[in-house]
Amino acid sequence: MREVLILAGEASGDLHGAKLAERLRATRPDLTLTGTGGERMAAAGVTLLERAEGVVGFVEVLRHIPAHWRLLRRVTARIRAGDVALVILIDYPGFNMRVAAAAHEAGVPVLYYITPQVWAWRAGRLKTMARVISTAAVILPFEEELLRRHGVNATFVGHPLLDRATDMPDRAEARRRIGIPEDGEVLALFPGSRPQEIARHLDDFLAVARELERRRPGLRVVVSVAPTIQLDRSRVPYPLVASASFDVLRAADVALCKSGTTTLEAAVAGCPCAIVYRTSALSYAIARRLVKIEHIGLLNIVAGREVAPEFVQDAFEPARVADALEPLFVEGSAPRRAMLDGLADVRARLGTPGASARVAAIAAEMAR
Repeated sequence: MREVLILAGEASGDLHGAKLAERLRATRPDLTLTGTGGERMAAAGVTLLERAEGVVGFVEVLRHIPAHWRLLRRVTARIRAGDVALVILIDYPGFNMRVAAAAHEAGVPVLYYITPQVWAWRAGRLKTMARVISTAAVILPFEEELLRRHGVNATFVGHPLLDRATDMPDRAEARRRIGIPEDGEVLALFPGSRPQEIARHLDDFLAVARELERRRPGLRVVVSVAPTIQLDRSRVPYPLVASASFDVLRAADVALCKSGTTTLEAAVAGCPCAIVYRTSALSYAIARRLVKIEHIGLLNIVAGREVAPEFVQDAFEPARVADALEPLFVEGSAPRRAMLDGLADVRARLGTPGASARVAAIAAEMAR
């Protein structure tokens, strides 16, 4: 049996890789799926060469370099052995672009799903991408034209989170699912999916919640917990809800989101939010020099304007964030109506459900 190598490096990639693997196994049962990822990919039938744990931040990545080089040598040897029919790369560009180069050198086609964010930084990668990537399956609407303009064979497949949003509950059902009363105001906290994000965000997320509780008596707070982390319940005085982000967003009136895919989930769920992010001082200083976009939140990037307020690094002050969130609780208020209109616009721009099926169809054909 020919082998398809699927390489994901963090929680979101594991999720998207699992959905892709399920579709690919259904259409091409003759293929063996191996790769790197997490529990979801393993459950979907991917034999894992190594479990992957993503890291973020320029400084934080440094201590993981030796392990990355060991894994790269192992993956490259597997590609060169001659049994790999296709390499599918999911996000994680620092590692996966090197794999793409090795696969190209070995004559193995490369399908890159969720490509490097060259529109934000390192635009110099575009030339390399055009050389080593056979096909790019992009998930943001403006990426196809940008990559094609620089010689990359790119196709917009829609955003994969829409596949998870086809049966979102209404507010009453969402609150029943996560075990909170149907009445009253609810604030949802999304502090991050990586340990270092939790370390830098959690205390101030809780401080925002306490400030809003003081201002809005009766407010309930829930904390969404990514499958990649464990929160110390002694630190968090609110209910923890694991691996159910859409349920939490549909149950909430307002959310506080760490910058990332969660902001797009908020747009799809129609939950007004604010966006925050904090990293190490050195990583932030480097990013300020390298990143070339005005906004950090994906929903604002897709919208091309600030739909949700952003608080980055030192601007992430609990009182300021509470000031921005408080008007969003008021049903029918101008700030809430404007936010909901902006979120609906972002959702419309993300395409239609079926990204995983479209990528699986591309992969099935390439693996021939």
